[in-house]
Amino acid sequence: MGSALVMRWDGRRLSILLGEESEEPFHWLKVPPLYWLAIGSAVTVCEPVAMSAAVVMDPPGDVRYQQSCGTGDITASLEDVTVSESAANSESSEEELPCPVPRPASLALPTSDLQLWTSRREGEVKLRMSESGPASEPPITIHQMFISAVERFGKYTALGWKEGEQWRTLNYEDYYQQCRTAAKSFLKLGLESYHGVGILGFNSAEWFIADIAAILAGGFAVGIYTTNSAEACQYVAENCQANILVVENHKQLQKILQVQDKLPQLKAIIQYKDALKEKRPNLFTWAEFMEMGKEVPDAQLDDIIASQKPNQCCTLIYTSGTTGQPKGVMLSHDNLTWTAYATGRNVCLTNATEAQEVVVSYLPLSHIAAQMIDIWLTMKVGGAAYFAQPDALKGSLANTLREVRPTAFMGVPRVWEKMQEKMKSVGAKSSTVRRKVAAWAKDVGLHTNLSKMQRNGATSRTPLNYRLAKKLVFRKVRKALGLDRCTKCYTGAAPITKDTLEFFLSLDIPVYELYGMSESTGPHTISLPDAFRLTSCGKVIPGCETKIFRPDEEGNGEICFWGRHVFMGYLNMPDKTEEALDSEGWLHSGDLGKHDNQDFLFITGRIKELIITAGGENIPPVPIEDAVKEAVPLISNAMLIGDKRKFLSMLLTIKCQVNSDTGAPEDELTEEAIHICRCLGSNSTRVSEIAGGRDRAVHAAIQEGINRVNEGATSNAQRIQKWTVLERDFSIPGGELGPTMKLKRPVVMKMYKEQIENFYKEVVTPTTPDNPLPPK
Repeated sequence: MGSALVMRWDGRRLSILLGEESEEPFHWLKVPPLYWLAIGSAVTVCEPVAMSAAVVMDPPGDVRYQQSCGTGDITASLEDVTVSESAANSESSEEELPCPVPRPASLALPTSDLQLWTSRREGEVKLRMSESGPASEPPITIHQMFISAVERFGKYTALGWKEGEQWRTLNYEDYYQQCRTAAKSFLKLGLESYHGVGILGFNSAEWFIADIAAILAGGFAVGIYTTNSAEACQYVAENCQANILVVENHKQLQKILQVQDKLPQLKAIIQYKDALKEKRPNLFTWAEFMEMGKEVPDAQLDDIIASQKPNQCCTLIYTSGTTGQPKGVMLSHDNLTWTAYATGRNVCLTNATEAQEVVVSYLPLSHIAAQMIDIWLTMKVGGAAYFAQPDALKGSLANTLREVRPTAFMGVPRVWEKMQEKMKSVGAKSSTVRRKVAAWAKDVGLHTNLSKMQRNGATSRTPLNYRLAKKLVFRKVRKALGLDRCTKCYTGAAPITKDTLEFFLSLDIPVYELYGMSESTGPHTISLPDAFRLTSCGKVIPGCETKIFRPDEEGNGEICFWGRHVFMGYLNMPDKTEEALDSEGWLHSGDLGKHDNQDFLFITGRIKELIITAGGENIPPVPIEDAVKEAVPLISNAMLIGDKRKFLSMLLTIKCQVNSDTGAPEDELTEEAIHICRCLGSNSTRVSEIAGGRDRAVHAAIQEGINRVNEGATSNAQRIQKWTVLERDFSIPGGELGPTMKLKRPVVMKMYKEQIENFYKEVVTPTTPDNPLPPK
């Protein structure tokens, strides 16, 4: 028999022996060549050991009990964490990381009786691990990943926020200690295991700390959209059995106070910004809250942390609820830590010890995309997250970008579209010479980058005109946008038009699409500099799998996911969980898509959004809507109608100014829209002058654009027969758009029912675009 690495636990200490296999009645394990630190006997094994037949081991315990002899590369999960014997046995303190006694039995992940899904709050799931590759990475908890970041990047900036005109920062060591203090405060307030801590407010250091502290204390971190009504907040708090709610300010507090009597599980409310306007029982300021934790012994928190398992739920992401009540997406420690590892590895994020990644946090943190990028991916590589102002999406984001100069930036399509509109508006006021230089540079940029795309990023001699355009135009544009250091620009959460992608590509700013959902812990496919195609959302993350379910003759079918990023289930909703996960464990996305011959994924529609006409033809609306917006630059939003109808119709909105305080659309047109109107021979400056067919010149231009779109239709059933311009644009405050600017189709259908019914009142149905009836 060969040599074996033998471990023995006698209830008090872990012994590691190197020798021949024995017949003694102890629990002997033969393990692969791992590097182990033996707690108690202080035996460190840092040499690969020859093995006989290896067996699968339970996932390791806390990362602090293991010592790696590796390099600390991002591909390692147990990075360079060393604990001395004296540190392991000493009392915890603010300067020293606490080190509880290991409890291997509580950290084991038995797989025999576990299923791939659960809807129980205390449930555990079988992890979807592979024997090799990224999916074989040992599972770890949030605390283990955080401790690793502290050990490796302790003095590096973790968080940054602005107070007045000054930026303040928090490093990883202090960040960790504040999370521990907040976790102990949650315990002091009576947070129970597997109960929620709801967080209602704009992105901030307190948001991050409350989120992580809830997890460390054994609860669920639960983001609540700031746009939620009091009733919607009540639903989420009830569903997750929230013991504690953390709110940003008095405005958000009022929502909770309205429904507080209907929340019997609620024990405390914490307001993290502004002074309290009134003192109430169990209502605390952030400072008061943080002071409580200092009374709780470290050991109480350490015991809870030590009992946590990677396959247990730690976070709930609530769906927007456009097709029914919101569902609580249960994400495990492993969902978050593995997805951060696999995604960071795939997009080649650098560790802070080499060059620190910097992001701007502004997207709603109740959405998984923002959490994954701002909290978990950033933590994984020791990056820094800087917080934008609460009015970021109303205009101040541009200033924050120029100050922070991020290395990676994620924008939902509307953010990129707003940038595009602003740049076009500024360009329209430039001198003739400047406009001609810009037009030349954009032409060079688009052709050069499209050529690079076709070569899959392969290097070739850079054309002289491209180098000149970069010096004269591209660098200045990037600097003006605050993207001069940004090597990774992404878009996701909703469809983006080809026109917007080409606009930024022409400015030498490739915007890479990614695709995923809350149920896949965020990303599933990602475009990369050496692998992207316009309008494709890229290729699957290594370690995950994609299946096209029931493809048609063109290869279109439902997109299904597999991987360790697939969620645990919907909280308290076994039926809905079984609808989303089939008997083999594949997650059915509800999206339609297909692969090209190089495995790039293209989204072609959504099953629930699919329009099935009275004649039985299946029509995905998004490509037609995008085509109209591209053909008529004056259009802000377009929504196709026609389910169970004899023909297609469309609701249109015009680009207009947005109220900087409320985010509501105003009647005044944008400068770009006014410029377009002038080119069409129209003097309109307001939406009310155009809506309902009041402006003949604009009406004719829109019809001409729709005619061009109709000419490309694959069948007569896919032609737009009627349309109307609405009196106001869609918006988040108006209810037509969700928090990530995604169109809420059922809401729009209900809000504009009268206009829609008017399309179909006519006795004679127009069948060609040459004879349309005037919009009503």
